[in-house]
Amino acid sequence: MTDPISVTILGATGSIGASSLDVVAQSHPDGPSFEVVALTANRNVDDLARAAIRTRAKRAVIAEAGLYSDLKSALANTGIEPAAGAAAVAEAGDMPADRVVSGIVGIAGLPATLAAVRRGACIALANKESMVCAGQLLTEEARRSGARLLPIDSEHNAIFQVLDRKERVEKLILTASGGPFRESSLQEMASVTPEQACKHPNWSMGAKISVDSASMMNKGLELIEAAWLFDISPDRIEILVHPQSIVHSLVAYDDGSVLAQLGLPDMRTPISYALSWPARMPLPGLDRLDLAKIGRLDFMPPDPQRFPALRLAREAATAGGSASVVLNGANEEAVAAFLQRRIGFLAIAQGVERVLNELHAGLPASLATIEEILEVDRLSRECTLRMLKLAA
Repeated sequence: MTDPISVTILGATGSIGASSLDVVAQSHPDGPSFEVVALTANRNVDDLARAAIRTRAKRAVIAEAGLYSDLKSALANTGIEPAAGAAAVAEAGDMPADRVVSGIVGIAGLPATLAAVRRGACIALANKESMVCAGQLLTEEARRSGARLLPIDSEHNAIFQVLDRKERVEKLILTASGGPFRESSLQEMASVTPEQACKHPNWSMGAKISVDSASMMNKGLELIEAAWLFDISPDRIEILVHPQSIVHSLVAYDDGSVLAQLGLPDMRTPISYALSWPARMPLPGLDRLDLAKIGRLDFMPPDPQRFPALRLAREAATAGGSASVVLNGANEEAVAAFLQRRIGFLAIAQGVERVLNELHAGLPASLATIEEILEVDRLSRECTLRMLKLAA
């Protein structure tokens, strides 16, 4: 009987958090058992409290400090310690746990992720924005502390599973579903609604990541993340549209071999691999891949005219320094404006490009601290909001 794997879940009430909680709840005689150290959420007190009680977590943290009393009341007489505020979320990442699931959306997840890295934890990383904005800082801190970054984005997890001879790799191939507008014209895309953009054909995700998938900015962010995670130049990372979302990514080797990881589009598979690594754990309740039933797997290059976010991300990855931080901050604000119906869908990438053009040349070539990164993020958001206001 092996000891339980202790787990902290940052962002427990989001889509990654929900899938992680489901994996943690799995019980199988051939699999590991888990105990929950801490759970965090942004504002969803009810779901956080229910999850903490269900998993017998030691601590539950709500990011919105003003909701502390609500959380305390919800956890009364449970023995679970309530906490609130941004500092408490970061402290949750620093609590002793075998695995820390980094599932907070956006750069808001960076402080807690960095705290876990500095502690030397194994981080099950879904918060791609942390790597996009602070890839150099996080990888340097991980080398210093001995932390492991175990990706749970399906694409990066797929590469992680089949990348065994790094020195023989020619290129990495990230697959993308193409989102709900893969076959739409620019004219049709100009008038899409947030509801249409959030209706992903294959995956069930939160609003922000669904919009990023629809614009393919998500794949651009994943390109930058992959460059840091696997220490490979962006020009050796290819993106292919694969509508079925069965082949999650591929690694091409210099002997002509191309290795791929396949599976149904269910985040519980990559999450389970990161939580149980270096072993694998059984997931008996998941549907199994039936290739004969699927019948065909299609691949095609993305259209750069309809999805300019890919070009912007490549340019930011090549430029280095502040560019990726500006790209991410501007995109987060533009996506929020789209979801609030203040701008159109195509204006997301257009706005990001304008902010990059205005800001990047005047910003530092490299960012060494989290304070510098957050300051560039602040400037990019201010610039984006100013441009959106002028365009209104």
